[in-house]
Amino acid sequence: MHIKFTARHFRAHTEIKEHAMEMVKKLDRFYDGIVTADIILSYERATKSVKTAEINLHVYGGVLTAKEKSEDYVKSIDAAVEKLTQQLSKYKSKLRGKDKGKVREIQEKI
Repeated sequence: MHIKFTARHFRAHTEIKEHAMEMVKKLDRFYDGIVTADIILSYERATKSVKTAEINLHVYGGVLTAKEKSEDYVKSIDAAVEKLTQQLSKYKSKLRGKDKGKVREIQEKI
């Protein structure tokens, strides 16, 4: 899996960058068909800023996206990864359902 990290309008600390990379690498355990991952960190407002983490996973046949906002980047990243784990499990179950249908059609023809 190829991971692209982007921090918009600021320079991210190495701890935040490493945490984001590690959390996205853990998604590979749930589904090994992830081609690329884009991590985008940004913030809103100068005072009482809201930190936003957006993670886009490019899988075969589509793109899964999660966007979370909180007062801390680590919390935003963790919440976005949690959303993506749910999306990946749903995506996998859809793929398995489609494959079973194709297998049944082939067996009926024989």
